[in-house]
Amino acid sequence: MPIAELQVYAVEESDAGGGVCLVRCVGGVARTGQVYAAGEYRVWLRAMERYGRTVDFFDAGHTARVRLAGPVVALLSRGQVLTSVPPDGHTLPELEAWLATDPPLRDEPRPRTLRGLALAGMRDERLPREVRLRWGRIALEAADRCARWEDASAPARGVELACVRGYLLREFGPGPGGDPAELCREVLALIDLTPREAAEQARAWRDLPRPRIVHLRRIKGLLRWTDAARPHLPEGDALTETVDAWARVRAGLP
Repeated sequence: MPIAELQVYAVEESDAGGGVCLVRCVGGVARTGQVYAAGEYRVWLRAMERYGRTVDFFDAGHTARVRLAGPVVALLSRGQVLTSVPPDGHTLPELEAWLATDPPLRDEPRPRTLRGLALAGMRDERLPREVRLRWGRIALEAADRCARWEDASAPARGVELACVRGYLLREFGPGPGGDPAELCREVLALIDLTPREAAEQARAWRDLPRPRIVHLRRIKGLLRWTDAARPHLPEGDALTETVDAWARVRAGLP
């Protein structure tokens, strides 16, 4: 059963308890009583109206004025997509079992939804360390599924994986958080320039075409994940020397 997704057109009124929004259903069937994820927060679909009439459901391709409960309604923005979730959310053991064997879920999360759930759990400092690590492993699987689902390029897939691996290493250290050398090799494999070439382009980056500037900024963003690995790399190693060379260049990138 595909999950329902609502795209926000406008927040027409809101207060501390919720509000009224004009939305378009972009997937599945929206029904009164459903719970929707807005990032790590939840809103409840209390009522809906179409053409001045109260309805109990509407499907993809149609719009409705809906009443949502939850203080986060006031923070919703135009274009934001809300994704329906089970009332209690997908539990960690349920998702682990599903990813291990791929059985059907009652409301299967799409890759981006799965990624959002996993990243929220991985970053939740209120959770025990081991639970956050389990969410991190799901986040890695979700990044891979997103790439396949969206037919993303190998570099785009690599960037998503590097971000998750870098966070896990920074937060939990080598071993539980991953292999520092492997992370560095993965990051460097995504960069199509040498440190010297990048430094030369960075000297006059304001004169470069916009796509090239964006490319250099992407490289700079990737390199921050090698910072988490650097303290754990052996001195004098070729990989370490390459990471250090990029560290010297990074500050000059746009």
